[in-house]
Amino acid sequence: MTKWKTLIKVGKTHQSPGMLIVLLASLAIFATALVGWDRPILPNLAGFPDTGGVIRTYSQDGAIDLSGPFFQDLGTNGRSCSTCHQTSDAMSVSAAHIQERFDSSQGLDPIFRTVDGSNCDHDVNTATADGRSQAYSLLRTRGLIRVALQVPATRDFDVTAVSNPYGCNETDVISMYRRPLPSANLRFLTAVMFDGRESAVQQATTPINSSNYPQSLLDDLAHQAQDATLGHAQGLAPGLTPAQQKAIVDFEMSLSTAQAENHAGSLNAQGAHGGPQSLSQTPFYVGTNDPVGLDPYNPVPLKFNTNVFDLYSSWQDYGGPRAAIARGQALFNSKTFTITGVSGLNGNTFANGIVGPPSIVSTCGICHDTPNVGNHSVAAPLNIGVADPPGGNNALDTSYLPVITICQRPSLTVCVHTTDPGRAMVTGKFSDVGRFKGPILRGLAARAPYFHNGSAQTLPDVIEFYNTRFSIGFTDQEKADLAAFLGSL
Repeated sequence: MTKWKTLIKVGKTHQSPGMLIVLLASLAIFATALVGWDRPILPNLAGFPDTGGVIRTYSQDGAIDLSGPFFQDLGTNGRSCSTCHQTSDAMSVSAAHIQERFDSSQGLDPIFRTVDGSNCDHDVNTATADGRSQAYSLLRTRGLIRVALQVPATRDFDVTAVSNPYGCNETDVISMYRRPLPSANLRFLTAVMFDGRESAVQQATTPINSSNYPQSLLDDLAHQAQDATLGHAQGLAPGLTPAQQKAIVDFEMSLSTAQAENHAGSLNAQGAHGGPQSLSQTPFYVGTNDPVGLDPYNPVPLKFNTNVFDLYSSWQDYGGPRAAIARGQALFNSKTFTITGVSGLNGNTFANGIVGPPSIVSTCGICHDTPNVGNHSVAAPLNIGVADPPGGNNALDTSYLPVITICQRPSLTVCVHTTDPGRAMVTGKFSDVGRFKGPILRGLAARAPYFHNGSAQTLPDVIEFYNTRFSIGFTDQEKADLAAFLGSL
């Protein structure tokens, strides 16, 4: 009985009431298989409802062990890795569920801590529920964690001004606001964290390439687990033991998460191969299908195939929702548009000596090239304009974010305004301002809002951003089909 109480307690702490019902239903179905377990587990492929249907997570270990270090409070503030990485939310955390947790706990759930959960870590009122509501407003409404980084000592720029509506206007330590990335599907990663700081020589971590993968990835994830425990969970030095780090990384690497069901029914029916089990068998190597050949260590000849996704090719002759998903996949693979002004791509000189042209006609796959996954198969931080302040051709609402002015040394006459310096806070390079990696596209329906700053509340918002940014000219039908496809991933 104790193990059941523990499991139910985990469900109540970290899931919404509706999700707990699904969890308990899954437990009933799998009850006979659980006889003999002496610790709480979540059955493999337990389903959780999301905005598009049902998300499921597949573990190569046969079940999700809720007693491991990933789920343990190893710091001093009540948090665990699972505080921000939930099975119900594709191993990330949605803003809607954070708001539910605020309402049910009056803002006392462990995710609400001023170390990084509040808009600023000083001059905030957390003594009352109303005060906490205001202090944690970005976390509640956009699912954003505050990332405070010291401006690099070695750099070719200065931060000359910060206009932060929540305080934290310092110019030596910059507060940025970012979404927690999923802690599943990690074997496809070519950089850890949105700005790649856990895969960077500047942070004493290892850049991931085809010559050192997968060991580099495992080492970077272990370093990230240590940093998260000491930082987010306010752990005491020396932090995690090597055994705990390994257990967390092994657990994360065992997980594949994806949308499994939606209005079209099962996403692996009628010849389709959506869902997490199929994803777990997807082959990958660093540099696979890379359109530019950015990894100089990759021994595989460059051969880019724009047909990045083939999950739903068998549905192209069906009607209704399945046909819409298949049409959306075809659009993702084949709709061409002109790409200009993308820092890190247009005009950039890559490690292999190739210079990106100022104008490129291509498809979504040029930046989302990993087959049936959708992230870039090599480390390629880009600035597509998501961090731009409001105005111009940015269709996203970023008015809730600070505006940071960064000027290039030595003259300080060339300046940019951004809501997040991105990769520049790691490398110290002015040219890296606003650059971020593209995240894996699986499990999108369970983890809104989108982009690193939560500026797209819905998948149609994501599509409209690209439509405006690159003057694509999507029709209403094409937008709907693309949203149906992305929601099926």
